[in-house]
Amino acid sequence: MIDSAVFAVQVVLLVLGCLFFAVGTLGLFRFSDTLTRIHALTKVDNLGLGFIILALLPLAPSLAGGVKMVLIWAAALAASATSAHLIARAVHVRPEHSAVQEAADD
Repeated sequence: MIDSAVFAVQVVLLVLGCLFFAVGTLGLFRFSDTLTRIHALTKVDNLGLGFIILALLPLAPSLAGGVKMVLIWAAALAASATSAHLIARAVHVRPEHSAVQEAADD
C-alpha cells in the first residue's frame, strides 16, 4: 500500500517536472526579449528540476546518494542564477541595446 502511494507521488512529481521543463522551453521559443527568455528558463526549469529531484529521492541507494542529488540541484540553482545575472547584465550594459529596443517598439 505504501509502495504504491510513493510510486504515485513519484509519477506525479516526474510529470510535473517534465511539464515545467516543457513550459520553460516554450517560453524560450515564444518570448522575444532576452530578459524574458532568461526569466522563463531560470525560474521554471529550476522548479522542474526540483520536482524531478524530489521524485528521485526515494530511489536513492543511500543517504549519501540523496544528499548528492540535492547538492546537484543546489549547484544547478547557483549556476543558473549566476549565468542569468551575467547575461542580463551584458544585455543591460550593451550600448546598442537601447537603440535596438527603440527600433523594435516602432
